[in-house]
Amino acid sequence: MFADTLKSNPAIIPVGDIAPASWVGTTNFNLRKPNFVIIHHTAQNSCDQTLKTFTLARTQVSAHYVICKDGTIHHMLNDYLRAWHGGAAKWGSLTDINSSSIGIELDNNGFETFGEPQLKSLLILLDTLKTRYKIPVNNFIGHADIAPTRKNDPNINFPWQTLAQKGFGSWYGDTSSLVLPETFNTVQALRIIGYDTKDSVAAVQAFKRHFLADSTMGLQEPGKKVLYDVMLKAM
Repeated sequence: MFADTLKSNPAIIPVGDIAPASWVGTTNFNLRKPNFVIIHHTAQNSCDQTLKTFTLARTQVSAHYVICKDGTIHHMLNDYLRAWHGGAAKWGSLTDINSSSIGIELDNNGFETFGEPQLKSLLILLDTLKTRYKIPVNNFIGHADIAPTRKNDPNINFPWQTLAQKGFGSWYGDTSSLVLPETFNTVQALRIIGYDTKDSVAAVQAFKRHFLADSTMGLQEPGKKVLYDVMLKAM
């Protein structure tokens, strides 16, 4: 269906008494270029189950890649095309995440740890995508980061620090001697990093899952120092 649409000439738009223009196709255009990578867990019980879900029209969900527990990578959609993986989401001023991102789903029911074969394949894939599309370091984020009120994936076991050490995502340094400014504002810092702070409680929890591997409520002094350091790196 989409192939036929792309090959067809667009309808001519009439303008009053002016004769309709003829179709003149330009040769200067591109497809959308991905600038973010969003990492998910499938919340299902097997790769086969996820592949079936993503190939049924009625589910209305998809991703560019699915990585199984054994490290097998399924490339499901051309990187230049728009997958339906982010849903209602926001990062900074960006509200149409699907139009600028690549979605990667990791076979994981939402509670499991992520094994070495799967993570090894993920790191190889991320390196390929970063090089191919020049994706900025800080633009490797999780589904929970862009949709903190709805999602918690990839789950709390996901090794964000390992990814950051390889150049995929932001992280923080030694905060033991860091002094918070008197004017430090938690919500403002989250907003600067990119979080949607309309629900500030959810935004704090999403930040803690990502950077502190902690799903409890609230942010204490050590966590605020981490937040401050991550904020400085995002500015």
